[in-house]
Amino acid sequence: MLELQLNTVVPVIIVISSISLLIYFAWKTLITSNLFQKGLELYQQKDYPNAEAVFRRVTSINSTNDVVRLLLGDSLLKQGKVEEAIERYQEVITRAPKKADAYLRLSRIYMQQEKKSIAIEYLQQAKEVLQKRQPEKAQEVSQLLEKLNE
Repeated sequence: MLELQLNTVVPVIIVISSISLLIYFAWKTLITSNLFQKGLELYQQKDYPNAEAVFRRVTSINSTNDVVRLLLGDSLLKQGKVEEAIERYQEVITRAPKKADAYLRLSRIYMQQEKKSIAIEYLQQAKEVLQKRQPEKAQEVSQLLEKLNE
């Protein structure tokens, strides 16, 4: 009789645990999605300090979203927090070396700082990443590199 109860209870516990996990992740996804939308709206309204706060909150909930990190870097950059923006873009490169957008953003920053050689390095890395997936964009980067090397 005890064995029969265990054979019934264990599967019920597993099912309840699985459903609880699904509900938790669905809730977390919904919260993240809503916050991301709010951050995007604030960014588009040029409310960069509040967009920054929201994007930081999203990254604290979901640390794997590199698009949010890029937008956080953009929000920081718009506020003149250049070093912090650079850190965010470098985090994206470390986490996802195939994210050409991070290389391009860093290149732009270094061009503005008149650090041409560093900017060129990031452009070359962006070109390499784009070569396979977006050859047209890679060609644009190549043309820019040619102009910079003249």
